[in-house]
Amino acid sequence: MMTTASKPIEAVGQWWRTIAAAANQHASLEAARDFGEGWASLTPEPGGVDYIEVDAGGVPALWVVPKQCATERVLLGFHGGGFFTGSMYTHRKLFAHFAKAIGCRALILQYRYAPENPYPAQLNDALNAYTWLLDQGIMAPHIAFIGDSAGGNLCITTMLLARDRGLPLPAAAMPISPWYDMEGVMDSLVYNQGKDLLFTKEWVQAIAGMYLGAQGNPRDPYANPLYADLKGLPPIYLQVGGDELLLNDSTAMAELAKKAGVDVRIDIFPGMQHTFQMAVGRAPEATDAVERYVAWVKPKLGLV
Repeated sequence: MMTTASKPIEAVGQWWRTIAAAANQHASLEAARDFGEGWASLTPEPGGVDYIEVDAGGVPALWVVPKQCATERVLLGFHGGGFFTGSMYTHRKLFAHFAKAIGCRALILQYRYAPENPYPAQLNDALNAYTWLLDQGIMAPHIAFIGDSAGGNLCITTMLLARDRGLPLPAAAMPISPWYDMEGVMDSLVYNQGKDLLFTKEWVQAIAGMYLGAQGNPRDPYANPLYADLKGLPPIYLQVGGDELLLNDSTAMAELAKKAGVDVRIDIFPGMQHTFQMAVGRAPEATDAVERYVAWVKPKLGLV
């Protein structure tokens, strides 16, 4: 399914240009992380939401609690940032918009960063937090996963690991501009070069190396789920911008899921940049995209 959006959201585009310029100046890892904290400026406050820090099975996390929400329904949120930056704070407003519109709580993780903690540290943190939610009495069918970019990777890989360890699976997953291809072989890395205002193929490959570490396997299905058997996973809804270098990560995942018998939907937004949904409440294209997710997931959580 395609949207009719016709141009990039300037706020997102300008932010990515600034990030890319900083990267080209060979800023330090810490400088990139500090700069990345400004990511939160893309998203306006939704209002009517409380934030509570919590230890989620040994993983720092942030509860997002809209007023008068259904507390027994939960979004488990995985923030983006290439596994080396971003935080529960940079993404609290984005996931709060989702939680408020859906009428549920959200739990946003602060997983460990690469390269200090390479794969599978982030996946282990995600599974630990999911297990903690289950231990709190939240039923698996009342949980949905959501994540952008690297967080979109964790949406799928955490379900795979949970399935393979015999845990009950969540009701649904909503990857936003997800990153799966750890080999750097997708065609969109070439044909969208220059259209994507953030990434280059070389940068994507470098971040993958940082995430996997010296001993990492770019075809490990728990890191690169394009090599995984997706059989038995719950419904998946992918959104991706048409100008992204990571476009084919989503299209390949949709095809793989379909072949495995998974209920999958993908919306490609022409002209849109990576994680343009961060501008929800400010740009109509982003608000429309979030509203599509909300309408899709509410019945899966029993909130209609």
